[in-house]
Amino acid sequence: MTEHPICDYENSDYQRTFWDAGTRAYEDLCEQGAIARLMPARTGGRLLEIGAGAGRNTLRYGNFEKLVLLDYSLTQLQQARERLGGSNRFIYVAADAYTIPFVAGWFDAATMIRTLHHLSDPAAALREARRVLKPDSIFLLEYANKQNVKAILRYLLRRQIWNPFSPEPVEYLPLNFDFHPGTVRRWLADSGFQVRRQVTVSHFRIGFLKRIVPPRLLSGLDSVAGYTGDWIQLSPSVFVLTQTGAQPADVGTGMFRCPNCGNAELQETGSPAEASLTCRQCRRRYLIQNGIYNFKEPRSV
Repeated sequence: MTEHPICDYENSDYQRTFWDAGTRAYEDLCEQGAIARLMPARTGGRLLEIGAGAGRNTLRYGNFEKLVLLDYSLTQLQQARERLGGSNRFIYVAADAYTIPFVAGWFDAATMIRTLHHLSDPAAALREARRVLKPDSIFLLEYANKQNVKAILRYLLRRQIWNPFSPEPVEYLPLNFDFHPGTVRRWLADSGFQVRRQVTVSHFRIGFLKRIVPPRLLSGLDSVAGYTGDWIQLSPSVFVLTQTGAQPADVGTGMFRCPNCGNAELQETGSPAEASLTCRQCRRRYLIQNGIYNFKEPRSV
């Protein structure tokens, strides 16, 4: 199990207050457009959504046979299940991004949107994402960009201490990080991902503009500006479409693996009302609660 600090949205009303209240309609439309541009009409077997939250983006990824929503917060996943339903197409998993409880090479695609900026060790999480992907899979990443126009202007005007051009992350709030584009690309390359395309997003994330310009018009202008993403990244948010290499992967058998010891032999036991997965090696037991696989609170047998 991970020893990294975790940003936990348990019992948060983040979906309602941040997205549903309407003040982030522009950002939501921008992200919807970026996903549509980078993953048009995608189909396939299994997609893993790392940091799925309440499922705001889940249905935007295409016609995959299985969509796995992974988040650390049980209450966020409960909201996602209320939104999307209990169809066998969706699998809800409570776990962290550092120890994804799936065998190697189980997924055909993965996404990580508005999640990397909460990770104190992004490189480790990217390596874990690569582990669970098959060869020639796609991985769509979004990250918060420290080298954005507002940060650059504030730095030049001496209203900000940290340097937006330096490669190290900046933690502007506890477990809230901005990253340099070059550093993120290096992490991706070191993890086995090849960058295919970059789209810059939310260029006009300015309060007065969002108040006077309709969200759809502003997001349309943003979409045009996003075409510059492969050459320069100066927006607050950047989407990167990557692909895994063709090297053979150590594809595991089954589906889940124990996040405590890495064993892939997990046995489902119990009644539907009190079902759980038990690791045959370390004897950890992981409850299945209201249709959600809970790997964040293991119990000993």
